[in-house]
Formats: sequence, C-alpha cells, structure tokens
Amino acid sequence: MGAVTAPIEIAPSILAADLLSLGDQVRACFEAGVRRIHVDVMDGHFVPNIALSAGHIAALRPLADEYGGVLEAHLMIDEPDRYLGDFRDAGSDIIEVHVEACPHLHRTTQRIRQLGAVPGVALNPATSLTTIDEILPEVDQVLVMSVNPGFGGQAFITGAVGKVSRLRATLNARGLGHVAIEVDGGITVANIEALAAAGTTVAVAGSSVFGGGCAVAANLAALRAAADQPGGRGSSW
Repeated sequence: MGAVTAPIEIAPSILAADLLSLGDQVRACFEAGVRRIHVDVMDGHFVPNIALSAGHIAALRPLADEYGGVLEAHLMIDEPDRYLGDFRDAGSDIIEVHVEACPHLHRTTQRIRQLGAVPGVALNPATSLTTIDEILPEVDQVLVMSVNPGFGGQAFITGAVGKVSRLRATLNARGLGHVAIEVDGGITVANIEALAAAGTTVAVAGSSVFGGGCAVAANLAALRAAADQPGGRGSSW
C-alpha cells in the first residue's frame, strides 16, 4: 500500500465520440476539466477494426494546445515502429504500443522517448504482467486493457481489477511508483471505484463519456463522483 494520491484522471476515448462534431465534443471535455484525450488507432490487422489515424491527432492538436491538453495515441497496430515518427509529428504527447506487437520492445520505447514523446506499453486481457517485467523501468505508464481491443462499448472484464492491483504492488515494490497505470475498456460508474482503489491512475472512458443521452460534462462528473467514493481514491494503495 502506498500513500493517498490525487483523484483518478479520466481520459475520454474519441473512438466513442460523434466524428461529425468531434471538435465540439473534445472541447466540451476540456471545458469540463479533462486534460488528456485518448486516441485509439486500429489497423484492421492487429485488431479486427479500422479506426482513427495520425490525421485525427493533427486535427486536434491546436485545440489541445488551447487548453494545455495532452493527446495520447494508443497504437493497436502491427509494426508500430514504422509509424512512431508520424504520430509524434502529428502532435502525440504520449505514444502507447502493445507488447504483443513489439518483438523489440526496449528499442521501440527508447525510440518513442528519443522522439520527445512519453512511452507507454499496453497489454491485452489475456497477456500476463510477466511479459512487461523487463520494460517497466523504461516506460512512464502501463495500459491494462479491460476489454479485448478492437471495438468500443464492450463489457468490462472484471479480472482487470486484480491485474491492476498486482501491477501496482509490483511497481511500488520496485521503486517505480511514478509509473502510471491506465485502464481502457468498459469503464463505467459501476466499476471505476474498484479500479481507483486498486491503483489505477488514468481511466479511459468512451461510451461513458460520450453516450447515455447526457451532456459530456454530466457524464464526466458522474464518473469522478463514483471514483471518489470511500473505496476509491479516498483510500491508500
């Protein structure tokens, strides 16, 4: 267990946004206090879907700059090394790659840092935490997938809570408590409290931010309130 920390950060995933009004919806997030926007990039090979690109990041960069925001590229693609420069040039502040897609993960994360971006490593629900043991000192954050990647709106895989808890314990034990833990997939007001208590730093939310028939600000407020319950960030981890 570590010390009490700041409230969990919400990172809206624009995969669930209305692309016809993407700028307005992202602005609404920033106006509601968000400072991190999550961009899911899919190639139809690593995952069975095609979505978003460096072009979306380039389009959002001026808006993010206006609010002092951070743009995070989650590369769910094969051979991500080929495109790291493109995503950095487009304005990505954080670039996350999947351990399953990187045979030379140390080289990849090193290249991300050389480009001036923050390196993060992501792992699928069935991928063991042991696969990132050697890379933990080289990254600034770990993305734990709580759905199988490829589509938004999926049901949360409850085993992710225990995975986060084990990862947080490992990071603390190794003196790597500064490494952020991000969770992506199926996050709602029903499970964000447990994720916060387990040690999640950043919660990626798509449908819970942009759906439900409510305004973005109202959805964000509901998520923050749920995460701030007694079992959430109010407790130590």
